[in-house]
Amino acid sequence: MCRLFGLSASPQRVHASFWLLEAPDSLVVQSRRNRDGTGLGFFDPDGRPVLDKEPLSAYEDAAFAREARHVSSTTFVSHIRLATTGEQTVENTHPYAMDGRIFAHNGVLGDLERLEAQLGDEAALVLGETDSERYFALVTKETRAHGGDVGAGIAAAAGWIAANVPVYAINCVLATEDELWALRYPETHRLFVLERGAGGPHGGRELHHVSQELRVHVQHLADHPGVVVASEPLDDSPAWRLLEPGELVHVRPDLGVESTVVVDGPPARALRLDHPTGQERSDQ
Repeated sequence: MCRLFGLSASPQRVHASFWLLEAPDSLVVQSRRNRDGTGLGFFDPDGRPVLDKEPLSAYEDAAFAREARHVSSTTFVSHIRLATTGEQTVENTHPYAMDGRIFAHNGVLGDLERLEAQLGDEAALVLGETDSERYFALVTKETRAHGGDVGAGIAAAAGWIAANVPVYAINCVLATEDELWALRYPETHRLFVLERGAGGPHGGRELHHVSQELRVHVQHLADHPGVVVASEPLDDSPAWRLLEPGELVHVRPDLGVESTVVVDGPPARALRLDHPTGQERSDQ
């Protein structure tokens, strides 16, 4: 499956190093698991979103996989793609940017024609072929309709999707310059949140998180707090918490964390992934 990572250190701008698709096992082996693209989103000093992404796997370009991306921002979003919809192109590689926000998705949606019809004029925001970018366009449409309230936009979009199109998973991370949102729905894929005090649970330590696909190092978080969202716990901290199905987490500009269940119950049309395009469960 795809992997999601989000980090907020707001209001502190921190320097971070990201090694995308780095793993203890060989690059060839691990990159064939998540082989279709790697990407990083962050914000420049003027608050503009920056996307650094490539539609490739580590075994195709080991230099990209091994090279550290040294960037600074208050918030970050990283994604490692295993494609189910759309060709292996830059336009189809996460994360995406719309209305000054950065977004990445882990999951699969069906009936994209119906989703596109729901987008209306916001369909013009979509540049690629993926279900994920259309999902983000719906979030953007609903956020505009709710006066810029991102949480309400995510909740409205997720609720419509759960009720109207086939769903395997719509886990997502969305960032602005100083805020972060994360949604887990339904229970198909896991998503965790870590509220990390300055120096971590042992005190005085920099943030250094490692998974099979991603390594992140943030020196400044030895002295400053941060909040991390990830598809799996990335260190031995006991404070990682698994989000409930339908739970939306909001990390405020002051790093306060709010949480609420915004989609209750299973999708009306659940997908199973017996083959790359997925199919609906016959018992729904």
